[in-house]
Amino acid sequence: MMRCAVKGGGCVASWSGDRSSPAVKTRSARMPTGGGGFCAGLRSKAADLSGLEMASLRGGVGGLFRASPRYGRLQATAAVDPEDIPVEKVQVKSSGHVLPYVGVACLGAILFGYHLGVVNGALEYLAKDLGIAENAVLQGWIVSTSLAGATVGSFTGGSLADKFGRTRTFILDAAPLALGAFLSATAQDVRTMIIGRLLAGIGIGISSALVPLYISEISPTEIRGTLGSVNQLFICIGILAALLAGLPLAGNPAWWRTMFGIAVVPSILLAVGMAFSPESPRWLFQQGKVTQAESAVKRLYGKERVTEVMYDLRASGQSSSEPEAGWFDLFSKRYWKVVSVGAALFLFQQLAGINAVVYYSTSVFRSAGIASDVAASALVGAANVFGTIIASSLMDRQGRKSLLITSFSGMGASMLLLALSFTWKALAPYSGTLAVVGTVLYVLSFALGAGPVPALLLPEIFASRIRAKAVALSLGMHWVSNFFIGLYFLSVVNKFGISTVYLGFASVCALAVLYIAGNVVETKGRSLEEIERELSVAE
Repeated sequence: MMRCAVKGGGCVASWSGDRSSPAVKTRSARMPTGGGGFCAGLRSKAADLSGLEMASLRGGVGGLFRASPRYGRLQATAAVDPEDIPVEKVQVKSSGHVLPYVGVACLGAILFGYHLGVVNGALEYLAKDLGIAENAVLQGWIVSTSLAGATVGSFTGGSLADKFGRTRTFILDAAPLALGAFLSATAQDVRTMIIGRLLAGIGIGISSALVPLYISEISPTEIRGTLGSVNQLFICIGILAALLAGLPLAGNPAWWRTMFGIAVVPSILLAVGMAFSPESPRWLFQQGKVTQAESAVKRLYGKERVTEVMYDLRASGQSSSEPEAGWFDLFSKRYWKVVSVGAALFLFQQLAGINAVVYYSTSVFRSAGIASDVAASALVGAANVFGTIIASSLMDRQGRKSLLITSFSGMGASMLLLALSFTWKALAPYSGTLAVVGTVLYVLSFALGAGPVPALLLPEIFASRIRAKAVALSLGMHWVSNFFIGLYFLSVVNKFGISTVYLGFASVCALAVLYIAGNVVETKGRSLEEIERELSVAE
């Protein structure tokens, strides 16, 4: 049972219960009183009040979205507003279901990965059909146009999500995704193909910001890390799907049109699914639509948690009276520090060399006797998916910060191994094997933290007022750095050699570890409102 008593200008909240249960421990914390003697931090731990704890993964996927068998009751001896204190019992099980809506959102992640990967296998065949087999420049435009579109889309997505809401922006996003896929599949000339790739790029740019934002805002605190990392998992699945879709090309050169056309189906499903999905309660509350926010919470978590979640929203200080944040607000003293952390994480992610390792994986595997490009890509993709699955299981236990540090440390060590395998003569007899091991370990390490965590962590650390635009800005940094790395990477390799470049990537990984240790906050097990309150105080 939780009690609050005023003591010496503050109040002491304590929780008592069945001490034999490992889930219930006596806790005591001093908190300052606010106006009227109310304990300002009374509900700083939603899990303490509701008795919620993460369901065992052994219970199956469905068990992830159920509250644990624990009850809590709040009693206060200080003067409080009874309307502000959730006093009813929280039931054993939540009647809400989050999983279907996370699944719908992840269609955007699948399309993200698919549109990025589909052109790699199809490029040779579409170039012949469109008469540009000898024109490397136009082929490069077809590949890179989607990246340019993604940069535009990522910046646009934040404003759209703030203006129209998360679900309606998803529905709008389905239009360029579907139209881009259709134009690419039916293109009879290069211009149409480039327009199609540009539209698809805009679509995946919007979804790259929108998917992690929506998932973070609808996920229960106790499993938000697990569900947030699913975004990266489905991106990997989309890339693998693009690889598998290219298998019939050898026997049917015209199959490339079907490869692009397939993407129309999940685009339509995304729009239809989002038409029946609940809007983010946090966005609704920010817009002053309290009744609709309560309805969304009821659909997501069940009526048993409506009071608890709505109280957290009110306690976080979110209010429709505060004007909507503009782009320049992101660079204000109030928000710049946390926004710079988001941008830095994506910069480190790209400058650590993930695209270079994937690009060179085929030649690395050939040096080890693996001649099949498909086999090489499948091995890299499998390592990525496997690492992401492990990260999903650890995200809410080990925490985001520790996974980031472990990930960049492993990536740095793998880069050193790759560099040595190409330069150290003593290792020459084993260079092929070591290069393969280094590549797989690097991708595995990337998937453990550097891949999934930034997109999960950013919506958690950004205040609700700036969340959509700040996520969009950070993702824009991702796409811009990705574009320039792709543009200049080969020139740098030709000038300095691949071993020197790999050593440079290892240095970036070391800098990332130091930066993360000093600037990134841990967010596991804490509600978005609690994180926002702490960071607001820190500012």
